[in-house]
Amino acid sequence: MTAKPWVAVIVPTKNSAAYLEGCLRSIKNQSYPNIELVVVDNKSTDNTSKIAKKYADKFFTHGPERSAQRNYGAKKSKSEYLLIIDSDMELNTEVVNNCVKKMMSEKTLRAIVIPEESFGEGFWAQCKKLERSFYIGIDWMEAARFFDRKVFEEFNGYDENNTGTEDYDLPQRIESKYGAKAIDRVKSLIRHNEQRLSLVKTCRKKFYYSQNLDVYSSVAANAGRYKKQSSPLRRYALFFSNPNKLFSDPLIGLGMLYMKSCEFAFGGAGYLINTLKNATK
Repeated sequence: MTAKPWVAVIVPTKNSAAYLEGCLRSIKNQSYPNIELVVVDNKSTDNTSKIAKKYADKFFTHGPERSAQRNYGAKKSKSEYLLIIDSDMELNTEVVNNCVKKMMSEKTLRAIVIPEESFGEGFWAQCKKLERSFYIGIDWMEAARFFDRKVFEEFNGYDENNTGTEDYDLPQRIESKYGAKAIDRVKSLIRHNEQRLSLVKTCRKKFYYSQNLDVYSSVAANAGRYKKQSSPLRRYALFFSNPNKLFSDPLIGLGMLYMKSCEFAFGGAGYLINTLKNATK
């Protein structure tokens, strides 16, 4: 009988105490036995490290941003496969098991997409839940998180100059070389904890991450999907392609459209400001 390969689940953290325990507990509750849990913290000032050390097989401090933390965790792990998630995510119990089964059964695979759904408290979290539900099965809005270690190392992991769009960048570089058959998906879900999301918080996040869009968009492998991902018209067309879902609760539907419009506006402002800064250097 073939031994089950080991999987490193790598979780970067930064002041994640409010939701980290749910994430790490979901990893420990996986049905798959051979899991190496690696947490890489970026100098948290809350109880993140205390919570992480309670669950993690390996705990490190490293920065300066999420991409560097992920790569560091991968280097410090010994596993054959890598699953990269954020500290506000929780795994359904069969995620790792299903990813390993698929990876081992299809020899052309290098990476696997795990669909995501949102949950949280309050009006804006419900709006985000509705938005994310439109992205399941849409290849230009989903990103692989489960990798064969060899291909992860071949591409030097995540681009450490890229923050915010690195989730898309690495799988798209892999697909550019190995073709669409290199990436497949499972049905098991990642649940994304939006907590009590506010409109200000989500807009601030888009403003911050959009300032690195030039790094992402300049990579040839990203060009095609970047045009779709950055297009408000594409996004609204996707939402209105299923009006019954969009307006099953009219207030949530309208709120989601307003939220997305605000995110696009703040993202555009961040990108413009960064472009002007670079032009004056």
